[in-house]
Amino acid sequence: MILLRYWTNRVGAMLNVLMIDDDVELVNMLAEYLEQEGFGVKAVYDGESGLTEALTGNYDIAVLDVMMPALNGIETLRRIRLKSRIPIIMLTAKGDDSDRIIGLELGADDYVPKPCTPRELTARIRAILRRVHTSSNDEENSRELDAGLLKMWPAQRRAEWYGKPLDLTSTEFNLLEVLVREAGHPVSKYKLSEIGLGRPLARFERSIDVHMSSIRHKLGTLPDGRSSIQTVYRQGYQYIKE
Repeated sequence: MILLRYWTNRVGAMLNVLMIDDDVELVNMLAEYLEQEGFGVKAVYDGESGLTEALTGNYDIAVLDVMMPALNGIETLRRIRLKSRIPIIMLTAKGDDSDRIIGLELGADDYVPKPCTPRELTARIRAILRRVHTSSNDEENSRELDAGLLKMWPAQRRAEWYGKPLDLTSTEFNLLEVLVREAGHPVSKYKLSEIGLGRPLARFERSIDVHMSSIRHKLGTLPDGRSSIQTVYRQGYQYIKE
């Protein structure tokens, strides 16, 4: 696994965005807006180049288009996730739920349907990076969260399950942290989206459910065979502290 610099808190440092999309005109427009908003931006126009750049550890987040020739966005994402936990936002065709679900299942942190506005994309990027770069000096986030078999260190973005490192994406970490802080109580999908994703939950959206399925798979089961994350009918999800 590559050592990833974006997990450290880089106070005062410019945050760098990697754009991976073969639509040169769109990328240039989005990059210009992001640079005006204070981000550093690098653009590449194919999956192979995007994969190489994403694995350098030089970027805080990547924006990856699904529809690209040769190495498409889904396969690029899969290969990135074999070695890196860099936060990734997928650009998907409007109304294409299958690509969104596959992307989330492979470890994408969020998605933005095309066509998108630069303002919307920037808001999504900020929402993800706001949690990733939480200051380690914050007293609440410096404390270890002890949830029995699960332990989390929010300031270091680190978690252990049964004493072994837990490999989570940025969004998965955010959502699990919300559940652990509310252990024993159901948390609504709306609250999970607001805090964990940094945005309101859209109508008929399934992203929270997909992320929860992935987290459950990574956690495995409790000694009695139950999942530590329970679905509470009409109320959301609940973490069971053992």
